[in-house]
Amino acid sequence: MSTVAFITLGCKVNQFETESMEGLFKQSGYDIVPNTNVADVYVINTCSVTSFGDKKSRQLIRRVQRLNPKAIIAVTGCYSQAAPDEVKAIEGVRVVLGTSDRANIVNYVEQAMAEDGIIDRVDDIMKAREFEDIPLYEMPTRTRAFLKIQEGCTNFCSYCIIPYTRGPLRSRKLESIRSEAKKLLDHGFKEIVLTGIHLGAYGKDFKDGTSLYDAAKTVLELPGLRRLRLSSLESIELSKELLDLIKNHPKFSHHLHLPLQAGSDEVLKKMNRHYNRDEFTSLIKNVKESVPGVAISTDVIVGFPGETEEMFAESLEYIKTLGFARMHVFPYSPRTGTPAAKMPDQVPEPVKKDRVHRLQALAQQMAEDFHSQYLGTVQEVLFETNNDGITDGLTDTYIRVYTDDEVKTGELYKVRLEKLYKDGVYGKICKCE
Repeated sequence: MSTVAFITLGCKVNQFETESMEGLFKQSGYDIVPNTNVADVYVINTCSVTSFGDKKSRQLIRRVQRLNPKAIIAVTGCYSQAAPDEVKAIEGVRVVLGTSDRANIVNYVEQAMAEDGIIDRVDDIMKAREFEDIPLYEMPTRTRAFLKIQEGCTNFCSYCIIPYTRGPLRSRKLESIRSEAKKLLDHGFKEIVLTGIHLGAYGKDFKDGTSLYDAAKTVLELPGLRRLRLSSLESIELSKELLDLIKNHPKFSHHLHLPLQAGSDEVLKKMNRHYNRDEFTSLIKNVKESVPGVAISTDVIVGFPGETEEMFAESLEYIKTLGFARMHVFPYSPRTGTPAAKMPDQVPEPVKKDRVHRLQALAQQMAEDFHSQYLGTVQEVLFETNNDGITDGLTDTYIRVYTDDEVKTGELYKVRLEKLYKDGVYGKICKCE
């Protein structure tokens, strides 16, 4: 039996795609082993959202090549889609795939085993028109199940390479979503997370009125589901009917990730984001009024070309007014081929680093303020991982809860939240009804 190891960088979509490819290899008789092991095949699913992602991908390719110089190394994902020649130039790479045709990855690996040279199967992703529907032949090993329902992006934010690496919008059919979700629930998963590259645009390519509301409702109707969550969602694509569903359906998590990216209208315009501060403020107000207690997390990029100290200070003050439950802060990273990479007034790295630290301090304070509101309350927690006797998991509002009580991962427990702890809250299992 041949062995195969997987390494995944990047987003939840990448994690789902790796799980799909693991199933394909298992179906073909391969044994999945940890990526620290010597394996016959290594599959590296790359990320290219930042230049660091590219660098990390190259480092990992070289690491596994040193681990087993005779291995077949297959590289897939956004980095190989964006820069296939760079990937092919790295010693040891034998198969190069982009962000499509992963259904045939086992065939390409076995072709590489039988032949010399490099198997290059990177297609023109801008010509893609159909969602690549790869069934889950094997169940994920995580406790929350990611289910990819959408591919591609048409936003073309000026800093982002992803529309060029993922192509146009393609949505998964509702019947397939229902079938795959049922499979996950039958296997015992309690929570499903719907993921996509441009999730809010789900169904637009069908041109029949199908939307993310329909996809969510399809999963919510299935028996066995305890929780449904959405991954990142563009704020302008949060429809009233979807918001009503989040409010009214008891199994829909009261958590939304709505990327802001900048708190300055001038920077938002340069980013080619399709809203301004007033519109975003109105949306956040509407969400909080519609769904009391909702947790809103966000992403913010600092050091975008042309961002002055005054613009950053304006952004900092604006973000303070929004009360996010969680905020991810990223320094701007130039991506070759994007409009922003050619913009004048690129911000020096030391300045970006300083602004990141300042915004991260605010992020920590906002998270603590949000968590503190829940101290003394009882919340349902889906536990995920155990380390040295401490098990952690998530509430429906995405608060990470830690306990030293004896619990099973993958199961839901009622927990009384007692004190702030690490990046979340410490709690004790509650026997209350």
